[in-house]
Amino acid sequence: MQLRTHLTVLDKAAALYSSRPVFKVPKLAKPDSDEVAEWSVISYAQFHADVERYAKYWTKTLSKDGIERRSVVALWLGGMTYIDVLHIYGIFKAGYIPQLFSLRLPNPDVVSELLQKVGAQALVYDPSYESATPTFSVPVYQALFTELPDVEDVVLCNDFIPTDEDMAMVFHTSGSTSGSPKLIRCTYKWLDNIAAKMYHTAIPNDEARQDVSVWMGSMCHIAQTCTLIGWLHHGACVVQPTKIAFSSDELVDMITRCGLNRLNQFASFLAGHLKRSRHNTKLLALLQGLDEVVYSGLMLTPEEETWAYKSGIKLRNLFGNTECGAMLISIGGDGPDARFLRPIEGTRYGFFPLDSNGGAEGLANANAQLFELVILAESSDCPDPALRAADGHYHTGDLFQAAGAPGSWVFRGRNDDWIKSENSLRCDTKAIEDNVRATCADLVAECIVVGNGRPSPALFVEAKADAAAAEALKKTVLRRIRPFHSRRYLHERVMTAELVFVVKPGTLPRTATKGNIRRREVESAFQTQLDEAYGVGR
Repeated sequence: MQLRTHLTVLDKAAALYSSRPVFKVPKLAKPDSDEVAEWSVISYAQFHADVERYAKYWTKTLSKDGIERRSVVALWLGGMTYIDVLHIYGIFKAGYIPQLFSLRLPNPDVVSELLQKVGAQALVYDPSYESATPTFSVPVYQALFTELPDVEDVVLCNDFIPTDEDMAMVFHTSGSTSGSPKLIRCTYKWLDNIAAKMYHTAIPNDEARQDVSVWMGSMCHIAQTCTLIGWLHHGACVVQPTKIAFSSDELVDMITRCGLNRLNQFASFLAGHLKRSRHNTKLLALLQGLDEVVYSGLMLTPEEETWAYKSGIKLRNLFGNTECGAMLISIGGDGPDARFLRPIEGTRYGFFPLDSNGGAEGLANANAQLFELVILAESSDCPDPALRAADGHYHTGDLFQAAGAPGSWVFRGRNDDWIKSENSLRCDTKAIEDNVRATCADLVAECIVVGNGRPSPALFVEAKADAAAAEALKKTVLRRIRPFHSRRYLHERVMTAELVFVVKPGTLPRTATKGNIRRREVESAFQTQLDEAYGVGR
């Protein structure tokens, strides 16, 4: 049986739905505005043909320079445009292994190190990074955003038959460890499982009508890659917004002009639409009329979730991570079990109970048994062995409580030191805190990083009694930690004084037993100051 990939799914969809629109792409009224003059339509037939053309272009371009098929070719792209998709799909179809970087990782030294770790033989880069390319030791190619040269004479070679363990793609964790993201090598078996899982997440309510959804993030990350596969399965259309955090006005435009009927968005961005709909009856009515509103990445607050359900919004939570893609999906509907999560069909997961020292203090009722979600080794979406624990399974660090009928779960937080930014990319708070302690021990008594659901992290430091004044201390801390932060993703950096908060020793809330600073309580206690620093409400 042929292993499924995004290309096999596209092949089948193009044969079944050739004349249907697969993408609607915005044409702006003015170059520097967000106002959309019209949405251009790209059909399944055109998409399929364009992928073929780009595959021929990259076959000709790379083979001319002696880069053999099955070599790793890195792509450093924004991942938010139709042309980006063509470069990614085209290079895969040409027989190469894409290694994907988004522009949120702007440090060329880190990119270069990650190229070396997988033995990449070439780099395709966004034109905006032209100045960084001389630093690379591999051949570099600009990602063309204009008409391709004539490639009709190129013949694609289709003789490679992958095995389960052949490498298909390389992604990276959305957060850094020791100044660099972790590699996520994805096999054909893993990709086949992703294709199978995503089929079940995008089944239309009405087979006679084409679903229309929206781009939720960069194609250089797992979420959008997987989501697109799900929509392609069912011949759906995907609208490309002007930006990930599109406005409520643009959402209204996509519903009314593009026929959007199934919204999928990271929770931080969806929360903004929900908040505005409380005072905007037109927006609320449109949200209520959608077949489904799916959120991912982070959890909505209990208040937001409850309000959405009570308001008649058909809400669902698609729970996943970078290493495994989508894993759980909520039941949905309007019943009392609507928010409960269940594993996606075809997976093999375990929920392992935590002992009393499992690190879950403050995440749930002390009397409630917590379970960690574990991806079992026999589950086809279990990630690369290098990422697994000693028992051979992949431990996600995500904690759950049993709810309702057997096999239903409620998310109760994490047992590690990661937070997620507003676009659901991860940030290793412990690494930042350890760096502050190492570089500022003479000035800082204790520190903690917060910023769950924010654009970037914020740093709280308790100054030592003899430390300098607050503003001077901020500047000194920033100067000392800058080298560490320069190697991190944009969403992981503390780079401005506005996001460094200086407080007196003992000010930050702590646990009663161990005296650990409580991240969530810090965020709650200082919410007003954080909102002001991030410009909320401006």
